[in-house]
Amino acid sequence: MQPLIEVKNLKKYFPVMGGVFSKAVAFNKAVDDITFSIMDGETLSLVGESGSGKTTTGKTMLKLHHATAGSVVFDGQDVMKLQGEKLRRMRRRMQIIFQDPYGSLNPRLPVGEIIGEPLVVHNLAKKKEREEQVMEIMETVGLRPEYLHRYPHEFSGGQRQRIGIARALILQPKFIVCDEPVSALDVSIQSQVINLLQDLQDKFKLTYLFVAHDMAVVRHMSDKVAVMYLGKIVELGPSEEIFQHPQHPYTKALLDAVPVPDPEKRKDRSLIEGDIPSPINPPSGCRFHTRCKFYEKNNFPCTQGDYPLKDVGGGHFTACPYVRD
Repeated sequence: MQPLIEVKNLKKYFPVMGGVFSKAVAFNKAVDDITFSIMDGETLSLVGESGSGKTTTGKTMLKLHHATAGSVVFDGQDVMKLQGEKLRRMRRRMQIIFQDPYGSLNPRLPVGEIIGEPLVVHNLAKKKEREEQVMEIMETVGLRPEYLHRYPHEFSGGQRQRIGIARALILQPKFIVCDEPVSALDVSIQSQVINLLQDLQDKFKLTYLFVAHDMAVVRHMSDKVAVMYLGKIVELGPSEEIFQHPQHPYTKALLDAVPVPDPEKRKDRSLIEGDIPSPINPPSGCRFHTRCKFYEKNNFPCTQGDYPLKDVGGGHFTACPYVRD
C-alpha cells in the first residue's frame, strides 16, 4: 500500500543576513534532512519543544516555504517541483488549519466571505452556489448559518477555530496540516475541537499532519508519532508504541513532563535541563547530547558521526546511539 504523502530528506534553511552588504553569513537549519510518510486516512503527530521545526515542516510540505532540499511526494506528485497552475490545483487537496484562531482570520471580512474565499480563488462556484456550500460546511463544523454575516471579533476562540476548520474543508482536501489547532483554546474547548477533527476525519476520509505540544492530545489523536528536536526526527513509530516504550531520552523526558492526574501518585521525572541550542550552529553528532543524562553519565560517543533513524522493531525507529549499543 502506497503512502498518501512521502517526505524524503527534507531540508529548510533560512539565511541569516549580516555584514555591510547584507549577505547570508549563516543559516538557520530549521528542518534538517527528515524523512517520513503518512498513509491515507492516517494521523501523524509531530511533537517537540518550540523551535524544533514542527511548524516549518508542515508549511514546507505545503510549499508555503520553498524547500532547501528534498522532496514531498503527494499522491504520486512531487509538490516541490510544481509551479503555477499545477501547484494551484494541488493546493485544493492540501490545506492548513493555523494555530491562532483570530490572527489567521481577516477582521475586515464577514465569516461567509472568509470561508468562501477559497472557492473564489479557485473559481469553483458562483455566488449563490458558493453561499450554499458555505452554509453547509458551517453546519458541519457546528456553526449556525445565521452567523454568515458576522465578523471574527464577534466569536469566541473555539468558534473562530471552527471557522478556520470550515475554510480548510471547503475545497474538500485530502490532506490537512493541523498546526497546533487547540493550543490557544481553553481546555474545555480543546476537547470539543479535537473530537470535531476526528469526526471530520472519519466523515471525509482526511489525512492529518498534527503539530502539537500536548502529549495527552497527541496520544488521543495519533496513529503515528514523530518526535522532533532541533530540526531532526529523533524517534518515529506507532503512537501506543512510542507512549508505552519510548526509546530516545528526549522522548522519555517529554513524556515525563506530562502531569499525572492523581495527587497520590508520584513518578520519577527525567526533566530536561537547559535551553534548546541554536539551530544556526547545532551540536555535532546527536543534537540532544548537550542536554542528555545518558551522555553525561556514560560518556557515550554521541558527538561523533551522524545518527540516522534505526528500526528497533515493530516499525519503531530511534536515532539514539545509546539505544544502538
